[in-house]
This record gives sequence, structure tokens and C-alpha cells, in this order.
Amino acid sequence: MTDFTLVVGSREWSSWSLRPYFAICHTPAAFDVTLIALRTPETAARIRSVSPSGFVPLLIDRRFATPLKVWDSLAICEYLAECFPQAQLWPADPAARAVARSVSAEMHSGFRALRTNLPMDLFAEKPGVGLDAEGVADDIARIETLWRDCRTAYGAAGPYLFGAPTIADAMFAPVASRFRTYRPALGEIAAAYVETLLADPAFRDWETAARRESHISQA
Repeated sequence: MTDFTLVVGSREWSSWSLRPYFAICHTPAAFDVTLIALRTPETAARIRSVSPSGFVPLLIDRRFATPLKVWDSLAICEYLAECFPQAQLWPADPAARAVARSVSAEMHSGFRALRTNLPMDLFAEKPGVGLDAEGVADDIARIETLWRDCRTAYGAAGPYLFGAPTIADAMFAPVASRFRTYRPALGEIAAAYVETLLADPAFRDWETAARRESHISQA
């Protein structure tokens, strides 16, 4: 049995589950994944049976006598950063770290128009759908500004927002998936960053597992 279990929802749709998965893959944690299928009559009851909040994702840490449960995507990512400081899930530089926390929190709490009108649908191709809904263009413009500012100020050491992968990248990984699905027009920096996230090994592993899920559900 591994030290950690990450409980996630269906990978095709659960943007909140993708975020801590992306983060934990960038640590040395020994972990396994428990899947709860979304959009079924049993979904709510299955989630409530394991998650104190009634939502996924959930991280279970078995290194305690009584396994510790941590819920909420950002809280899980923060906990992983504490457990594995060597992974540097937050930038080492204090100024960069403060900005990384700020953009992560903004993604966690904001961009309601984008979430509502451009839901994550991992393998769908829906170019243009939802882009004219109220507030979506403003959300996309704000995301592009965040990405451009972070890459320009802190990204010289690598292709991620702060050079190396951090929690900030985990928080925006589902946005990269959305942009691939709905195809908004993006500037050069944003488009390159989307490709960085889509090529990340954690994201590619998530996609591979999602394809297996989809195949099983259609069998």
C-alpha cells in the first residue's frame, strides 16, 4: 500500500482533480489513485462515503496512525508542498513565491464565466463554442495577462510560469485543456505555455488514464 491515495473524479471532466494530480506527479510521493465516476446515480453517495466535504479531489495520507484526509485542490497542493519541500512546488524566491500564490488563488476562486461556459471536456473539439458568452473574453484576457507577466518576470529558467513546474502550473493545467478544446485566439506567449502544459508528463499520464476510462465506460 502506498503512503498516499488521491481520490479523483472522472478524468475527462474533473478539472479540480487534475490540479493536485499534476502537483503530486512533480513530487517523489508514492501514491495511487482511486477513481469515482462522475455523472452517475451513485456518484454523490460514493463521494460522501470517503470525502468529508462531499467533493473530490481528496488526498489520504496513510503515514499517520489514523489516515489524514485533506480536501480541496489548493489545500492538497499546499499540503504536498509542505510534505515535499525538495520538490519546490512553490518558487524559492520570496517575490516569485508570493506572485505564484496570488495567481494560484485567483485561479482557484475566480474566472466563473470561463468555468461555466468552457467546462473541461478533455477529448472534445468545440472550437468557438462558448467564447461569445458574457465575461468569457474578459476571463481569457486576464489569464493571458497573468501568464505573460509571470513568464516575463519569472520564467527565464524554463518553459513554465516560474521556470520550473509549480503549483501555479497545476492550477492552470485544466485551462490549457479548455483552450485546446474551445480554441480561443491566443498570443504567442500564452499559446506556447498551453503547449508546455499539454506536453507535461503529468498531463499526458492523466490523458492516457482518461482514455482507458472512456474506453471502459463505452464497452
